[in-house]
Amino acid sequence: MNAEKSEKRQAVKKSWREKAWYDVVSPPMFGGRKIGETLTTDAHQLTGRVFETTLGDLIDDFSKSHIKLYFQVKDVDGNRALTSFIGHDMARDYVRSQVRRRATRIGDISTVTTQDGCRLRVSSIVTTWRRIQSSRIEAIHRDMRKVIKDRAAERTFDQFVQEVVLGKLASDIYKAAEQYCPVTRVEVWKTKVLAGPA
Repeated sequence: MNAEKSEKRQAVKKSWREKAWYDVVSPPMFGGRKIGETLTTDAHQLTGRVFETTLGDLIDDFSKSHIKLYFQVKDVDGNRALTSFIGHDMARDYVRSQVRRRATRIGDISTVTTQDGCRLRVSSIVTTWRRIQSSRIEAIHRDMRKVIKDRAAERTFDQFVQEVVLGKLASDIYKAAEQYCPVTRVEVWKTKVLAGPA
């Protein structure tokens, strides 16, 4: 019995020694910064693995910690696991906190294609100061969808993703929506990459 336990301990020690650490790094659009570490015996097993971090951690800005980014390992170079961006979302508590009583929340989910042929699903919300008429809701919804689709068509995948997570796209939607009524907040709160370049 003791011999069996000893063999198991030795097997565990051996498999642990055979493992190596790999730095998981973000794609160039996020500066190739380290987003974590992982341990494996076979580098090929890393391909396809998904890692999560926050924008706050990535750019050292605590105010952006509610924005979660998802990266998938696409290749391994030495001891570096190289990733691609596959989507983002915002903490649910944060999204809920943006909607006040007696306000109108206008949501949209659009499927867009970037200049270089990447397809993404983009979810956004506009929150108004007060309740507004249905005709204005329809106009805001129409314009926010147009802004998102137009910006995607005019930008490469990298450019579009940067504008989404850094708030530039939300700012453009805000400018389009405020012509109809006072707006409190606009968030592009979720994206999902559906397909890579054509």
